[in-house]
Amino acid sequence: MKCLTIAWKDFMIRFKDRRGFMLMILMPLILTFILGSALGGVMGEDATVFPKTNLGIVWKDDDPLARQFIRDVLQSRDLKPYIHIKMADSREALEEHIREGSIDAAIVFPNGWSRDLNNGKLKGLTILADPGKSLQSDILQTLSQTFMDRAETTAVSTKTVLSVAVDSGPEQMAGLSQEVADELKQAAQQQWHAVEEKSVGQKPVSGMQYYAAAMAAMFLLFNMMNGAKFFIHERETQTLARLFSTPTEKISILIGKFLGTLYFAVAQFLIFMLATRFLFGVNWGDNALQTLSVGAAFAIAVSGLSMFIASVIHTEKTADVVGGIGVQILALLGGSMVPLTLFPDMLRQIAHIAPNTWALTSFVDIMGGTAWSSLALPIGVLAGIGAAAVTIGTWRLQAR
Repeated sequence: MKCLTIAWKDFMIRFKDRRGFMLMILMPLILTFILGSALGGVMGEDATVFPKTNLGIVWKDDDPLARQFIRDVLQSRDLKPYIHIKMADSREALEEHIREGSIDAAIVFPNGWSRDLNNGKLKGLTILADPGKSLQSDILQTLSQTFMDRAETTAVSTKTVLSVAVDSGPEQMAGLSQEVADELKQAAQQQWHAVEEKSVGQKPVSGMQYYAAAMAAMFLLFNMMNGAKFFIHERETQTLARLFSTPTEKISILIGKFLGTLYFAVAQFLIFMLATRFLFGVNWGDNALQTLSVGAAFAIAVSGLSMFIASVIHTEKTADVVGGIGVQILALLGGSMVPLTLFPDMLRQIAHIAPNTWALTSFVDIMGGTAWSSLALPIGVLAGIGAAAVTIGTWRLQAR
C-alpha cells in the first residue's frame, strides 16, 4: 500500500502548486470560453452550413434576374433566417460598411446583368467579404455560380428547342413551345434547397461543447509531460535516489509515481467538467458514466505515457522542449485547434495516432448521444496505450 501513499504525496504537491493550477485549470476554461463563444454561431443547435450573415447588395437597374436571385435564393425559406440584407448605393459604400464591420459580405450586381441571357451569357458578379469571413464569401460564390449556371443552361436549352420547333414547321411549334414552358415553370416552382441541417448523433453539438471537449483533451495531454518532468526532477535532485534507498520496493515507488499522475489527471478532468457545466452551461451528454469512463481511460493513457517518457528522457530541459512541441503537434493533429471535420481524409486517418483524437471524438459523440458499443473501441485503445506505456516505462526504469 506504500504506492498509494507515494501517489497521494505526489498528487498533493501538484495540486497545491499555484502555477500548475493556473495552467491546468484556469487556462483551459479561458480558452474554452473564447473559442466556444467565437464559433457559437457556426456550430450547435442553431448551426447550418451557412453562418448568420449581414449581406450588403448594390442593385441599381432593377434587373429581373437579380430580383429573382435575391427573392428565390438569398431570401428563400431556407436561407432567410441566416441572411440579413442591407442595400447600398455603390461598391465604395459596401467596402466602407465591411471595414466598419456592419456587414460581413457583399454582392455587386452589374448594370444589365441578364441583358445577354438569351445568348447564354451573364455578366460576372462581384463578391466582397471581410478577410476574416471567408466562409461567407465562399458559400455566396457557390450559390451565385450555381444560380447563374442554371439560368444560362435554361436559356440556351429553351432557345435551342424553340429553334428546332421553328425548323420543324409551324404546326409543331405551338405544342413544343407549350411543353418547354410547362417544364420551365415546373423547374422554377421547385424549392431552393441550398442549406441542409444535419447533426451527427441524436443531438447537435454546439461550439462551446466542442471546444470544452477539445480543451479537456489538450490540457490533459500536459500531464503526459508534467508527470515525466516531475519524475526527472526528483531523479536530478536525488530525491528519487533517497526514496529508492528506503525499504520500499522499487516497483511500488514506480507504480506510486504513475498513480500520482493519474490522480491529478482525473481530478483535473472532473474540476474542468464541473466548471464548464456550471459556468458555461456545457452539456457533456445525458450519460455521465460514459463521459467519466472516457475521461478515466484518457487519464490512464497520458499517465502511462508520462512513465514511458521519463524512461527515455534524462533531463528536464529536454523534457521542456520535447513536451512543448509534442503537445502542440498532438493538440493540432487531434482536433483541439481546428475541428477534425475540416481535415482532409488522409490527415483525418493519420490523426488517430494521437491519443487525444480518440478522447475528443468520444466526448463529442457522447454529447450528441451514442451507445456504449461505439465507445468500446476508443476506451480500449486509450486504456491499452496507457497499459503498454506504463509497462514499458516501468520496466526500463527498474532496469536502471
